[in-house]
Amino acid sequence: MSRVWLVTGANSGFGRAITEAAVAAGDVVVATARRLTALDDLVAAHPTQVEAVHLDVTDTTAIDAAIRDAVSRHGRIDVLVNNAGRSHVGAFEETTDTELRSLFDVHVFGPAALIRAVLPSMRAAKSGAIVQMSSMGGQMSFAGFSAYSATKFALEGLSEALAAEVAPLGIKVLVVEPGAFRTGLFGGISASVEMADYSDTVGPTRRMIETGNGAQPGDPAKAAAAILTALDSGRAPLRLPLGDDAVDAIISHVDGVRAEIAGWEKIARATAIDT
Repeated sequence: MSRVWLVTGANSGFGRAITEAAVAAGDVVVATARRLTALDDLVAAHPTQVEAVHLDVTDTTAIDAAIRDAVSRHGRIDVLVNNAGRSHVGAFEETTDTELRSLFDVHVFGPAALIRAVLPSMRAAKSGAIVQMSSMGGQMSFAGFSAYSATKFALEGLSEALAAEVAPLGIKVLVVEPGAFRTGLFGGISASVEMADYSDTVGPTRRMIETGNGAQPGDPAKAAAAILTALDSGRAPLRLPLGDDAVDAIISHVDGVRAEIAGWEKIARATAIDT
């Protein structure tokens, strides 16, 4: 039986690639976007498999209705893909509270509301999958990405606990951690007002974003294929890094954390109450 997917931000990048891969597998996709016209070509090409639905994930009051309507029309949602997102660059001190809260609305509170909305039907079916589009920046961070990574770290912490809670109910959670892929993420990036004192640390990150769009090594279609392979494997990991850059950077980061703990282990362990 074909699956029913709900993919946020399905109009471009990973969302579009995942939608196309699901359709190619014979599945049905409820494709959501803030601009429905951006989905016209997908619906026209696959009128029986792609349904376009307007959804802004920051409008949490609209999420319950959108999920309820989708379940009513299709009978279930087998796979939720929390993909909608954007990026932001700026030193932490440069980043305003408004900018930080806006990113959390897109990357944490929106996905959280969608997860709550789909879980009742998934629990009833004793099956389902929740795909969280995180980033290599959900395991580590770089100068200039403090706000972006803060949201992805939060999403990953939520997802790790969620996975343990819903696994006995037959529901899988897959956290996807891409490196640099050729999506539109850098094209619509927001930026904080620059402060001169951070030009040496955050400046290179700003320049990388300005010059790197369109030159990223990762192929979104191959990323989508990897996600479907993981979901269909019967042994899906909790975390799935994608791309040489993500795999190498995360391994190096984990090795660095291990070495730092080892260097301070004696002091770290000598904190128990004396008996």
